[in-house]
Formats: sequence, C-alpha cells, structure tokens
Amino acid sequence: MTTKFKFEAKDAAGKVVKGTVSAANQAEVVADLRRRNLQPVEITKSGGFGSMFAKGSGKKKIAKKASCKKGELEVFTRQLSTMLSAGIPMLEGLEILADQAESPGFAYCLDRVVSDIRSGSDLSKAMEPHKKVFSHIYVSMIRAGEVSGQIDTILTRLAEYLEASAHLRSEIKSAMTYPVISLVLVIGIASFLMIGIVPSFKPVFESLEVELPALTVVIMDIAFFMRDYWYLIFGGLGAAIFGIKLLIKTPKGAYVKDQVMLRVPVFGILFKKVALSRFARTFSTLIKSGVPILGAMEIVSDTSGNLVISRIVDSARDSVRNGDSLSDPFSKSTVFPPMVVKMMAIGERSGALDALLEKIAEFYDQQVEAEVKGLTSMIEPIMIAVMGVVVGGIVLAVFLPIFKLQEKLSGG
Repeated sequence: MTTKFKFEAKDAAGKVVKGTVSAANQAEVVADLRRRNLQPVEITKSGGFGSMFAKGSGKKKIAKKASCKKGELEVFTRQLSTMLSAGIPMLEGLEILADQAESPGFAYCLDRVVSDIRSGSDLSKAMEPHKKVFSHIYVSMIRAGEVSGQIDTILTRLAEYLEASAHLRSEIKSAMTYPVISLVLVIGIASFLMIGIVPSFKPVFESLEVELPALTVVIMDIAFFMRDYWYLIFGGLGAAIFGIKLLIKTPKGAYVKDQVMLRVPVFGILFKKVALSRFARTFSTLIKSGVPILGAMEIVSDTSGNLVISRIVDSARDSVRNGDSLSDPFSKSTVFPPMVVKMMAIGERSGALDALLEKIAEFYDQQVEAEVKGLTSMIEPIMIAVMGVVVGGIVLAVFLPIFKLQEKLSGG
C-alpha cells in the first residue's frame, strides 16, 4: 500500500524543489530523492497529517538569547551529520535536536534556525545571525556544504574540527592551571607573612640589642612598607592591569601582546605550537570542505587568534591574489618553521595542500601534548623551589637575629 508524501528538497545548486511522490514509507521517499541528487529538507504525509517526526516534548524554552554550553555544539554537529547520513530530512533533524537541547539558549537558537529555514532560508543563512553559537568558520563550511551538496560530510568534518580544537584548549588549560594556582598561593602566603606576621617581630628584635643581619633589615623594611602602603601596592597593581587591558584593545597594543606571547620564556614555545596547529587545522578543514582558497585564507586570518599569524596570512592571501606562490610570504616569517613552509610548498605544487596541512596540524597537536607534559613536570619543582625561597627567606630573616643572639651569648 502506497501513501502520498509532500516533500521539500534542495538540488546541488541550492535551489528549492517541492513536489509529491507516492511511496510505501518515508525511507522510500528519501531514497528516491537521493537518487535524483536532492537533499531532503522536509517530508510530510499528504493530507495534513504533519511531520513524520515529533516536533517537541512540550518543554518550555524560556531563553531569549542564543547561547551554547561547553561541548554542546560539537555533539549537535555530530548528531545532525549522523541524521542526514541516515536520510532524515534536515528540518526534521533540527527540530529533534532543538527539542533535545540541554541549555535553553541553544534550544532557542535552534528554534530560530528552524523558523528561518521554514521561511525559505538556507541553513547557513539561518545560522549566520547567531554568531555567539555558530562561528564564521562554521557558517562558511556549512555554506560550502550546501553548494557542493555534501552537507552531511561537511558536518562530520566540522565535528572533527570542533572536537580537535576543544582537545587542544583542554591541553592548554591543563598546562596553565598549575602554575597560576601555585603563583597565587606564593603571593598570598608571602603577603600574609609580610603584612601580618613580620612587623610584629619588631619589638622582639629591639629588645635583643643585637645588630640585625642585612637580610632581616631588608625584609623588615619591605614588610613595613607593605603594611603601611598596601593600598598603593594593590592600587598600582590594579591600575597596571587596567592600563594593560586598555592597551591591548588598541590594534598596535594587541599586536605587541601577541608578539610577546610567542616570545615569552618557557610558555612562548607552547603558544607558538598551538597557533601553528590551529592555523593548519582550520586551513585544512576549509580547503577540504570546498571553500575557495582566498575565502579560506580570509577566515583563517580572522580566526587565527594571533595577530602576528593573521598578518602573515593576509600577506600570503595578497600573494595568491596576485598570482604568486602561497608559501613565499610564510618563508619570510620567523613564526613558521622551514618544515611547515616546505610542506605547504609541496602541497601547493602537488594539489594536496589540505592533506599536508592536516599532517602539520596532527604533528603540532602531538608536539603540544608533549610540551604540556614537559612543562607540567618542569614547572612543579620550579614553583616548589620559588615557594621555598620566598617563604624560607622570610622565615630565615625572622630567625637570624635570634641565632645571632645565641652566638653572642655563647661567646660571652
């Protein structure tokens, strides 16, 4: 027994195609549309029975702004890709995922996307206004998938890209957490000792009637200065932080900050490898997804996260636009190692630039992971030593006069 189904689909050029077809079930409709190189958007039973999928469980979406919890976009992208590969129409898949969204902000965002698609908008255009959820690279890759008719494949690549980026961020976070916490503890303990404990020893030292050691004199002077002028110290520190924040908001200040990030001792190497990994992975994913190379380079420049690399990419884009080599501007930079430049040049000549960029990204991901482990093992003893020197120095300064008094009494 056959049933009439109304369908809405898109062809390879993105043109909307509507029609009616008789089939035993929805799966047959999907298979028929696939044979005709059409991407299903919506399939409903003819006669007003509505969508073949539930459109909501009745849960309330109270959010009025689009937002996304950590990890939610990666899961959504992977699930939508799986649904489209299984033949579920895009609109139905989005409705299901909107109903299953954990955060109200993301559910609201998907509801708006569904509403715009129902009004005839493409998926990329429906996502574009929600920049807090769907980034520039995300929308650009979706647009490339719509043009090529491989939206499910593009979504899979996007999910892999997002998951790899999230893993990289996690590695950086783990590398920075220990030294930051240790530094806060060192500053906190030292401040407590210098402001609350050391000044109280002044009457004791005066009663000893011995010449104070140089270390004790220095520590006491610093302690009294911190106690009497703590507001100047913290006020100056706050003003310095505020001034730096204002400075890095300017184009020149932001560029200098990014330069310093790549050259700072110990962590500069890590930041550089992270930047190179992000550059290579983003560039590779965009090219592999069918985004034109000039458009891909524009997105890479905008999403690089480092103005030094962004300017190099802009220079390379101008070079490509003028018909010159892609790799030449990168070879003139000290940021990009010769190995990376050579691999890009080989990829450019062989037409396998996306594959070689992916290899570069994988290489630097491994390098970042190894660097994080090395830094963690190195920073731990360094921070313990710093804490020992600072706290031990303060304690030693307090006890030195007592030791000197004992020597004086013993001599006497």
